[in-house]
Amino acid sequence: MRNGIRAVAGLVAALAATTLITACGDTKPAGPDWCPTVPGHQVECGVQSRPLITDKPELGTVAVSYALVRRSNTDAPAAGTIAPNPGGPGVPLIDHAAQATQLSAQLLADHDLLLVDPRGTGLSSPLDCGADEAGYEIGTREYQQQTVARCAEQLGPRAAGYTSAATADDFDAIRARLGIPKLVLYGISYGTYLMPIYAERHPDTVQSIVLSGAYPPEFDLLSRPNAEAVSLALQRICDRSRACDGATAVADLRTVTQRLAAQPLAIAGKHPLVLSESKFATLAFEVASTNVGADPTQPTLMGALPAALHGAANGDDTGLRQWAEQAGSEPTAENLDLFITVACNDYPNLWKRQSPLNERVQQYRDGLATAGSDGVGAFSAEGFSAGMRDGGDACIQWPAVTSAYPGRPASALPNVPVLVISGDLDAITPDANGKRVAAGFPNATFLSVPNTGHVPDLEPSGCVTDLVARFIRTGNPGPTACVDSIPPIAVTPVAH
Repeated sequence: MRNGIRAVAGLVAALAATTLITACGDTKPAGPDWCPTVPGHQVECGVQSRPLITDKPELGTVAVSYALVRRSNTDAPAAGTIAPNPGGPGVPLIDHAAQATQLSAQLLADHDLLLVDPRGTGLSSPLDCGADEAGYEIGTREYQQQTVARCAEQLGPRAAGYTSAATADDFDAIRARLGIPKLVLYGISYGTYLMPIYAERHPDTVQSIVLSGAYPPEFDLLSRPNAEAVSLALQRICDRSRACDGATAVADLRTVTQRLAAQPLAIAGKHPLVLSESKFATLAFEVASTNVGADPTQPTLMGALPAALHGAANGDDTGLRQWAEQAGSEPTAENLDLFITVACNDYPNLWKRQSPLNERVQQYRDGLATAGSDGVGAFSAEGFSAGMRDGGDACIQWPAVTSAYPGRPASALPNVPVLVISGDLDAITPDANGKRVAAGFPNATFLSVPNTGHVPDLEPSGCVTDLVARFIRTGNPGPTACVDSIPPIAVTPVAH
């Protein structure tokens, strides 16, 4: 759901009608200057022109850029081609070739790596409808809704061209152009939503699937698993570190959310914000979950949260203010314009898309009421839903240019090996959702990785990347006991 870099639109516009192939090794490529250099590997870069909307040629085309990192042993055929997507929606990949190759390093002797910037981001006709990443992250729900409405107005009928299905078809067009028979799909975060759509639409071209930080297409519209995962993460980090009491941390969380719903706090700093219940929900479940476990010894927002909550629950907001100031200053880098368009086009809502705005608002309120007086997790249903940047009523002013992407039966998916991984401290894509994803495939293995958040692949011991590499090679992750040795994260001690 997070991270990414906006690329330069002019470069792709100049290449939109062409396809370029450039061989490059350890030196700067002679072709397009965006072709990444990967030491020890030949890289072939190109641009594939694709219709924005298949049956509406008058709306033009998009240029979809790719970089194919060849295996180091080119004397033998490739054992497979790995096609990753790092999430968002809105995260480009070509500019992050170094990180992508590092994540797949164990496989690149005999596997190729296909890096594609999804349409609308990076080097693939980057979308720009004027959305501001930092403002959207910390702004009010009203500001977010206005941003969505302005984006839709600016795009007009072109808005319907930015869907996960269209992106999946772009990937397959590039696969076919390069003559690759089958892909190993590797989805992270939103990529776990995108890659099953690819598998459903192009089942005969899938070798195997890895989904890290997964959530199902028919996710809970009140985001109950996410809200409950915030409490569960607090319980786990306290119990494992012994720096705090889990039950107390969860009680403090409920106390603070109720107070923020009634009396929001003004937070100063580089990016001033109003810490309402909904804004706290955004920071607690999304920002604090990101990259947890990447360095267990270093302070994290999640590790600092129990102490901040305990102070605030007992009348001292100093720690909570400091925590919120830091969380609100975390960089956002996905192409927010694409994030908005895909989320508003693809994800289901609590309202009917064909309804006028006033009816949508009432339908949304009626949907929230089904949560009852206890709310969701430690939050009110209204407060937590308003904290979902890509859910709740963020898209309530988006026009009905598409239908939500439907859920699917397991019979619609290919019977190939699937590995689903969740971090057990992740509230963005929690264990509960990962289990539902695995259950939707005919041949899936689910693995919960302790002491990691969003995304567990980043833990530094190499355990998870080893398991992924073994799975891609054999179709089975093999023994998974190494996850039990991943250490607890550092937690700020809570004074009593």
